[in-house]
Amino acid sequence: MPHLTKQLLAELEAQLRSEQQSIETKLSANDHYGLEGSVRDNTSELSTIDNHPGDIGTEVFERGKDVALTNHDELRLTRVKDALDRMAAGSYGYCLTCDQPIDIERLKALPETAYCKEHSPQSKVSRDRPVEELVLYPPFGRTSLDERADETEFDGEDAWQIVESYGTSNSPAMAEEDEVDDYNDMEIEASNELDGFVEPYESFVATDIYGRNVVFYRNGQYRKHMSATQHLDSEDSLGDGPNNY
Repeated sequence: MPHLTKQLLAELEAQLRSEQQSIETKLSANDHYGLEGSVRDNTSELSTIDNHPGDIGTEVFERGKDVALTNHDELRLTRVKDALDRMAAGSYGYCLTCDQPIDIERLKALPETAYCKEHSPQSKVSRDRPVEELVLYPPFGRTSLDERADETEFDGEDAWQIVESYGTSNSPAMAEEDEVDDYNDMEIEASNELDGFVEPYESFVATDIYGRNVVFYRNGQYRKHMSATQHLDSEDSLGDGPNNY
């Protein structure tokens, strides 16, 4: 380490050991940001598996933050210890990539650094994307067959619709379709799909096995049909019907 004087090395070593002690004390004092405890210890819920995921939303957020802070401190601690090891081995102050001396000003600012400014991994923005995107795109992953005209079977979207019908944490304001003001109409494309029927009226009109005793089931399609019928009747009452033009 010819470019570093004994006095400067002593100052950098003292700075590294002070940083090491500070991080270790902090992690020990706060139990690694509380990660050594259970999520249930911080909530009034009897179980972390409740009826609604929003019941422990705050606790889940705080736990994620604690994990991030702990990982940050542990990574910095690892870098500090590695720097002290390099200092003991006599290789401290040289870039691991190009083996050239690291600028003294950079060492003073980041005494744990192992790279020069030109070869620092943190100076490059990664363009890597999460591998999960290969599965999750398009929506519902590779199991979505809506875009294929030759596929009509039960797919991933249909499976999600069944699960979604039991309720989610979404609100009508987050619905895919416009003018949704009821939680019962939150299902994806719920108003456009007819499970087990070809025509809309088939979903609310039924008879016995002889074709008699007509019964009307007042479901969503029935209400939609009656609303459209009433709208047409109100238009006809304003004139002579479609021929008044």
